[in-house]
Amino acid sequence: MKLLTKYFPNLTSKQLNQYVLLAELFKEYNANVNMISRKDIENLEERHILHSLAIAKFISFKPKTTLLDLGTGGGFPGLPLAILFPECKFHLVDSIGKKVNVVKALVEHLELNNVEALHARAESLSLNVDFVISRAVAPISDLYRWSKNNLTNDKYNDKPNGFILLKGGNLTAEKNDFKTSFAKAGKLHEIHLDHYFREAYFETKKIIYFSK
Repeated sequence: MKLLTKYFPNLTSKQLNQYVLLAELFKEYNANVNMISRKDIENLEERHILHSLAIAKFISFKPKTTLLDLGTGGGFPGLPLAILFPECKFHLVDSIGKKVNVVKALVEHLELNNVEALHARAESLSLNVDFVISRAVAPISDLYRWSKNNLTNDKYNDKPNGFILLKGGNLTAEKNDFKTSFAKAGKLHEIHLDHYFREAYFETKKIIYFSK
């Protein structure tokens, strides 16, 4: 876990052990349930665990913060963040049952008492959360439409409650569609991940943040 210790030097030994175990277990489960490309499995630390933790470079969640990971897939970005923020509550949601079953198994092995994995469609949820997080699941407008009613107005953190989305590539069309469709929503903020991480993979990766 050289990259994790490089960018997060204050990780506890327990957290480091959890990240090592997460990587080992994920590789085992991914051999049977294809959650990420098997060609990409050797890049798990950089392109999945560290990528998820970019959110922690943008905001350090305060204790009692609640988060909804929409379309979590194999547990990203929710699981890496849940390890880093054990006093926060995470709801990891996906519409594909076999992926949720893997996430539940990972949660049990990692002894993450702050994570709930749910098999559900985004638009059917009725939760009270401070932030919605997601990684390359759907267009910004769809994510907002599906889950905006789950956001509360409580304020625990330095940034207002809202959406923190991991995205990549050219987002001009997505952003324009969102601004047109939801003019009353918060202003979109785009943060380039190469501001946080030096590896070439992050040159085209971004966080999109906006409040409710």
